[in-house]
Amino acid sequence: MKILQLAQNLFILALILFFNACSSTQGIKQSKGWIRLFDGKTFDGWKLGENPGTFSIEDGSIKVAGPRSHIYYDGPAFDHDFTNFEFKAQVMTKPGSNSGIYFHTKYQEKGFPDKGFEVQVNNSHTDWKRSGGLYDIKDTREVYVKDDVWYTEYIRVEGKHVIVKINDQVVTDWTQPEDFVPAKNHKNRIIASGTFALQGHDPKSIVYYKDIMVRPLKNN
Repeated sequence: MKILQLAQNLFILALILFFNACSSTQGIKQSKGWIRLFDGKTFDGWKLGENPGTFSIEDGSIKVAGPRSHIYYDGPAFDHDFTNFEFKAQVMTKPGSNSGIYFHTKYQEKGFPDKGFEVQVNNSHTDWKRSGGLYDIKDTREVYVKDDVWYTEYIRVEGKHVIVKINDQVVTDWTQPEDFVPAKNHKNRIIASGTFALQGHDPKSIVYYKDIMVRPLKNN
């Protein structure tokens, strides 16, 4: 009887875990495991920080143009808390523009996000740190794509390992060391968990994002 009761308890637990996993993506558009975070029409599921006018929707994309601001994914997918995942977005920069994609971050009304990592979006801004670099962690000077062209920026995080690709070309391959100590100006820039954010860097920078998607890995 004890064995039967244990089996029943394990079955019930498995059902609870299954339905919890299903509820975290219920009603969300998916394709081959990829979850669409932006519907191309509204900011549903996103939360704006300071200077919300920096962000607008234009032709199915998020247009970033204005004073410093950030927009955070705050939607229902996995309760906007991701640990291990694949992320991708179509990005287009205008000449002289700077932006960034944050991961493992959390909502912050003002300033640049303190928590999480920034993947650089910058192909010709005066800041030499170019697209695909892990900002202030493993930067790149090399330019992999031109302005005024849509390209794919891809991020994969599994455990302590981060890979960033531009149009399927690996730009950053970095593993957080066991003895890693964050810089004093980025004390919360460590592998953890959190949401995604897009950056409005400065009034002269204009950047577009669309087809923003995430695919949680099995051990998320």
